[in-house]
Amino acid sequence: MIFTDTHAHLYSKEFDKDRDEVLQKALERDVKRFFIPAIDSSHTAAMYELEQRDPDNIFLMMGLHPSSVDEHYEKELQHVKEELERRKFYAVGEIGIDLYWEKKFLKQQQDAFERQIQLAKEHSLPIVIHCREAFDEIFEILETEKDEKLFGIFHCFTGDIQQAKRAISFNMKLGIGGVVTFKNSGLDKFIAEIPLENIVLETDAPYLAPAPYRGKRNESSYIRIIAEKLASLYEVEPEEIARVTTQNSRDIFGV
Repeated sequence: MIFTDTHAHLYSKEFDKDRDEVLQKALERDVKRFFIPAIDSSHTAAMYELEQRDPDNIFLMMGLHPSSVDEHYEKELQHVKEELERRKFYAVGEIGIDLYWEKKFLKQQQDAFERQIQLAKEHSLPIVIHCREAFDEIFEILETEKDEKLFGIFHCFTGDIQQAKRAISFNMKLGIGGVVTFKNSGLDKFIAEIPLENIVLETDAPYLAPAPYRGKRNESSYIRIIAEKLASLYEVEPEEIARVTTQNSRDIFGV
């Protein structure tokens, strides 16, 4: 049985004291594949260092996180472009729009999102979308970019069933993480109506730890908790969740 964590910030400073132990714990719990999203150029070196710890199981993305978009975003986009040309990545992400904290740089976020989608298409890569209080804005851009080259993952999906179906219509898998275990999240009410072929597992570690660890540091080993929750909702064994979601991740990332 192999689980895949399709979204984990394992280079984050929250893991500086026990990163190797966290990785080993995950491996012991059958989490064997880790996909690592980018944030901005200040984190690139840490990502590469993480990759060197376990290059057979750690797969990097490149991109500019919407919360890092500001008046200097052109320089950051140039960094993304240069890194994509320089070496292999498995996705362009995480990219998107985040209107939770402020809307000051909405136009810049929209521009950065659109241009990074185009970079992904140029490199035949999937995108990994960050969407926070911005479904309408995200869907508007996906509508303009929709074609046979557009595909990827809607990271940390927290919308309703109509938004889920619309995301899938853009050739996106839904990234399901710890939120599905939260009381009143709403996801548990409809997620089993979405075919498993449209689902991938993720932690977003160190953020959004599942119950009963909510509010504490998240870890990739907690993928099993998310899988067990989904198994109960879909009325299948956790092994089936592992099999289907890992195959889905292979279909998206090509590895």
